[in-house]
Amino acid sequence: MDKKIKNNEMNCRICNSECKKKFEAEILNKYNISYLYCKNCGFLQTEKPFWLKESYEESMNLSDTGILLRNMRLAKISSVILYFLFRKNKKFLDYAGGYGIFTRLMRDVGFDFYWKDPYTKNILARGFEYDESMKIELLTSFESFEHFANPLEDIEKMLKISKNILFTTDLLPAIVPKPEKWWYYGLEHGQHISFYSRKTLKFIAKKYNFHLYSFGNTHLLSEKKFPVFIFYGLIFLSDKGLGYMVRKIMKGGAMDDMRLLIARNKR
Repeated sequence: MDKKIKNNEMNCRICNSECKKKFEAEILNKYNISYLYCKNCGFLQTEKPFWLKESYEESMNLSDTGILLRNMRLAKISSVILYFLFRKNKKFLDYAGGYGIFTRLMRDVGFDFYWKDPYTKNILARGFEYDESMKIELLTSFESFEHFANPLEDIEKMLKISKNILFTTDLLPAIVPKPEKWWYYGLEHGQHISFYSRKTLKFIAKKYNFHLYSFGNTHLLSEKKFPVFIFYGLIFLSDKGLGYMVRKIMKGGAMDDMRLLIARNKR
């Protein structure tokens, strides 16, 4: 079944400028859909995503074989960034936290992390769900931005929780790849519908008056200002032993969490 866009133009979901059709691609092995590009802010978006109910029959797509390795790597990066750049003893939130893998990993390091995700069951971080009374120092949201049908709405929801957002998403190359040349389109599962270039992230940062720090696929929108080389250096060194050092310094939370949950259950 094919569903083609009626014309070759629509407004950009980031800057509201005119987008023009860049190419068509088949997703879920059944729908031929249009991808539209905005020259003003460098954002690539799909046509209105009518197929999402099918894409999310399972919240974790079958081809996401890197989920555990990715979360372990991100736990090292985040531990270093939080320890050196933010108030490490405050509360943190993993937004769109999936099964709770990352929240549990960060609590095991010793950070007071909480979980939030309206679409996925919390399996590994039960008992540490976010509530709106919490004051959050920094919010993480990994591999979620590319899923947003209305990115600015989701970003604004995040900013109501924290003025510091650490997130990952692969950036759109300067020359927009053809469908078969970039795995990140996720054609087999159809969940990726928004694609950001560095220009897009700069537009978003300017719109909300935030500082942008970006290294590879890891990005930080923050009210805090510090030299960009510090952000680059911390990410680079996180995998060179610095992440392990932070873990050794911090008081791991696994045993304390176990005692807390047992005590709660006795009430």
